Amino acid sequence: MKIKTWLLITFFIVMIVPIGGAYGLYVWINAYYHDKYVAEYIEKWTALNQVKSVLAEPTLYEKKADLQEVEALVNDQLAITLYSKSGFVFYSSNPLTSAFISKDIVLKDLYELQQKYNAFTYKEPVYLKGDLVGIYEIHLVRADWVQGVEKRLWLVIASIVTLFLAIYTAVILLLNRKLNRPLHKLMQQMRAFAKGEAVEHNLAIRKDEIGELANTFLAMQNEIEIARAHLKEEQQQKELMIASISHDLKTPLTSIQAYAEALQNKALTAQQQDEYQQVIFTKAETMKHMLEDLLMYTLLQSTSYNLELVEVDGTEFFDMALSDYETLCKDKGYTLDVICEVDGIVAVHPKQLQRVLDNLMSNAWRYGEIGSTIGLAAVNAGTYPAWCFDFVKPALTKQDGMYMIVQNCGQGVKEEDVKKLFEPLYQVDNARTVVGQRGTGLGLNIAKQIIEKHGGTVELVSQKGYGTAVLCWLPPYIGEN
Repeated sequence: MKIKTWLLITFFIVMIVPIGGAYGLYVWINAYYHDKYVAEYIEKWTALNQVKSVLAEPTLYEKKADLQEVEALVNDQLAITLYSKSGFVFYSSNPLTSAFISKDIVLKDLYELQQKYNAFTYKEPVYLKGDLVGIYEIHLVRADWVQGVEKRLWLVIASIVTLFLAIYTAVILLLNRKLNRPLHKLMQQMRAFAKGEAVEHNLAIRKDEIGELANTFLAMQNEIEIARAHLKEEQQQKELMIASISHDLKTPLTSIQAYAEALQNKALTAQQQDEYQQVIFTKAETMKHMLEDLLMYTLLQSTSYNLELVEVDGTEFFDMALSDYETLCKDKGYTLDVICEVDGIVAVHPKQLQRVLDNLMSNAWRYGEIGSTIGLAAVNAGTYPAWCFDFVKPALTKQDGMYMIVQNCGQGVKEEDVKKLFEPLYQVDNARTVVGQRGTGLGLNIAKQIIEKHGGTVELVSQKGYGTAVLCWLPPYIGEN
């Protein structure tokens, strides 16, 4: 049950139960008083009849009448007052009674047994030969009644207090069980999680707001644990990256140092000096590329870094972007087959997209079979170059936007290595043996991040014995709204 519903029901019970209890007490006491009144009324009439026979004697209302018999009737439960017909008090057992009472008051309520809180009162006239000679008034004290009322008054007060205490004690216990205890337990779990201790999630099974709060805390805990694991993985990657790049920089730096020291030898010929200088230049260029990759990888990891895309003509831009690789391929022993068939406007970051092509072509040279053909294409989605491998065509699933395709011939990549190639620092086992040198292992990851910041996707497909293709898809240009 929801806590809101439970609180409403509890509030209703707290309001209605005391009213019901008070009404029950009222009905019980009223019934008791009614029964008591009937019994007492009969009892008082019986006592009254015994006294009336004595007080109805006319001689009692004469001057100097003998009142001994009247006085014998008086006790602490019965009081008698005798009036003349004009209101003069002949006799009263109550010393506080006035000597004269108004005739109108004396003659009021005759023959009626008047019920008051502490006594019954009865008045009746006395006649002699049809003439009014006097009036007697009888007071029957209700001592038992008053005592019973006082007892039951305390009983009612005690019952009401007990009822309220029972209700509010039950409410407090239920609140503690339903709300305070679970909240306290949830706070303990939060403190335990903050300290890195094990946390029990037994509150999540509840079907109320506490359960929802516990589930929210559990979801938050899972997110924090995932974030911690991600941060730990990133930290490990950074440490591995620093160690790996430091190691990879050491090799060309050692070569530069060795050839620089060798250049100090005056016995070197001009040709040897030129060769040594060329080696130093090549190694320095390698180090430069490594540091550029590291800087770009770090920049792309920043959440605040966004590429500012510009509108370009697709045919013009990609004709220029793809035109610079033919000579380089020829120098490295490859034939390049270039196709550019892109229509319309494309939103790109020219410099970063050129970096993607450089990284993909660098991998194609490094892992391709020397003497084979490298395919380089920029085409509209829904089409593909004629030189595409058969296993590449099914991967070109997009029907809008455009594809950049880089394909080489070679041994291919193992299936278990395909997805890992886009991870930072990951390189296939034969990377060093193919060309005798090693890159940073960040090229494909950088290319992937740049394409994703363009809103596109990158996919690598490969088949053993044939080769590998990298497919970069860019979304269609939408323009400003």
